[in-house]
Amino acid sequence: MSYRSIDVTPLTPKIGAEISGIDLTKPLSGDQVADLKQALADHMAIFFRDQVLDFESHKALANHFGGIHIAPSTAPWRVPGHPEVTIIHADKDSKFVAGEDWHSDMSCDAEPPLGSILYLHTVPEPGGDTVFSSMYAAYDALSDRMKAYLDGLQATHDAVVGFGGITPEGMKLPRSVHPVVRTHPVTGRKALYVNKGFTVRIEGIPKDESAGLLAFLFQHVQRPEFQCRFHWRPHSIAFWDNRSCQHSAIWDYFPNTRSGYRVQILGDKPV
Repeated sequence: MSYRSIDVTPLTPKIGAEISGIDLTKPLSGDQVADLKQALADHMAIFFRDQVLDFESHKALANHFGGIHIAPSTAPWRVPGHPEVTIIHADKDSKFVAGEDWHSDMSCDAEPPLGSILYLHTVPEPGGDTVFSSMYAAYDALSDRMKAYLDGLQATHDAVVGFGGITPEGMKLPRSVHPVVRTHPVTGRKALYVNKGFTVRIEGIPKDESAGLLAFLFQHVQRPEFQCRFHWRPHSIAFWDNRSCQHSAIWDYFPNTRSGYRVQILGDKPV
């Protein structure tokens, strides 16, 4: 794939690419936006270096892709005066970190975010990588019999799994039902859409069968051949498509600090 206004260096054949030749702190041209959209569709997770984003440029980037998703579950961590921006921070006092289990962001929402843009200004050295896994590759690797079995199944995604113990008592958390296999609205490709971070049950089959099938799928999506790994440096950005990949933030840097901000992009109901 050729791009007119950016340079794209793939990390692996299946997923991930570093983008250069663009300054995300400045207004973007139509060609730049079109190329970024194509790069995201092609690689699912795209990465940028040496981009010192403020809140306005962070939000402006997200708005090029269709507006900003404000997830109900993130209310305790929003930036004052900028509800679109979520604080992502871990240090020596942290008892947990955001996104440690494999997941697709906010799949518990009725219309989960299309994508997420994470900017980190402070990173540990060493450690703190994020790993991404292609759900196209995960689906394609299944047997035809398993694909036929999963076709048409629905699964429940519940925010209580990820947020139940850390949000204020009494806060209402979202719960939604989505296809086990979704079709990407841009590429038309099929992707697995169940994740350890939020999926609690496959509907319409016995409880034990659901638990066994989810356990298999949760392990399956972690196969190394589906993955790329991003090593953070200060003022880096990771921008990923929640419709076609999952990710896991590795907490191997305690007691050091990893800190930044995330903005999510409006999506639609999975089909």
